[in-house]
Amino acid sequence: MKKLINDPARVTDESVEGFGLVHADLVTVHTDPMFVVRNGAPVAGKVGLVSGGGSGHEPLHAGFVGLGMLDAAVPGAMFTSPTPDAIAPATVAANGGRGVLHIVKNYTGDVLNFETAAELAEADGIEVRTVIVNDDVAVQDSLYTAGRRGVAGTVAVEKIAGAAAERGDDLAGVAAIAERVIANVRTMGVALEACTVPHAGVPSFDLTDEEIEIGIGIHGEPGRHRIPMAPADEITAMLTTPVLDDLGIAGGEQVLLLVNGMGGTPLSELYVVYRAARRLVEARGATVARSLVGNYVTSLEMQGCSVTVLRLDDEMTALWDAPVHTAALRW
Repeated sequence: MKKLINDPARVTDESVEGFGLVHADLVTVHTDPMFVVRNGAPVAGKVGLVSGGGSGHEPLHAGFVGLGMLDAAVPGAMFTSPTPDAIAPATVAANGGRGVLHIVKNYTGDVLNFETAAELAEADGIEVRTVIVNDDVAVQDSLYTAGRRGVAGTVAVEKIAGAAAERGDDLAGVAAIAERVIANVRTMGVALEACTVPHAGVPSFDLTDEEIEIGIGIHGEPGRHRIPMAPADEITAMLTTPVLDDLGIAGGEQVLLLVNGMGGTPLSELYVVYRAARRLVEARGATVARSLVGNYVTSLEMQGCSVTVLRLDDEMTALWDAPVHTAALRW
């Protein structure tokens, strides 16, 4: 294992500290317990948005703290859920008086710990609602979940719900638009090579030079099947077709197409995948109205990518286009 780290047990602490130094114009880092909060938070009269999860998926979630997205993010240890004693103060820090929405990826530890933190916040008089992101079509259950996993579709949920909160929607309205995104977004991923968690020191799963894993999770969970390496267009079809089938894309829809890198894949290859995915979407009669390509929900240095499709309506498109200013996403 070769990594630019000092002590494996300190990777998250030192990484988040560095993130805070770089982006001091956008965020403030609290260290004990650890969470990242938007500068100027809480924003009076605005619904607060809080998300979080295990580290190793950067820029998710701290990279999406700022205007138009999250008010706070809670990073756990590598691939490990943050604890309620960090989520609860992050919720307090995000509360501008109109309640807080928790955006939680569907992993058992995340769901349980955010639930406990919500109970603690509500005991302090803060109204909390929770939405569960479960966009991964690869499997119904995995090592970490009951039901589908939350993966790259989380970016769309945070962006669109964040814009709704920014325009002044109440807590019920922000939760409703988040749920609408969740109902209309699907993702599937592939791994070409595994990642290595620093404290483990060995790859999270084994692939030969001739193998790839279709339907992999962002923690290295098993996918649908392991197959021989194939050309990019064939792999992209294996990812995109199940996504379109699950959404029931039949023609006439406007969609957002996101090709997300898993951390170790160059942009040149992601654009090759996007090219093939777009052709598949358009062959169904849908229109790609919005696009995003890059590393947004990663798995350390895993080689691979995921394809996400969100069925848009006029309101979701307008909220996607609304101004955003975070470390990882801005327009």
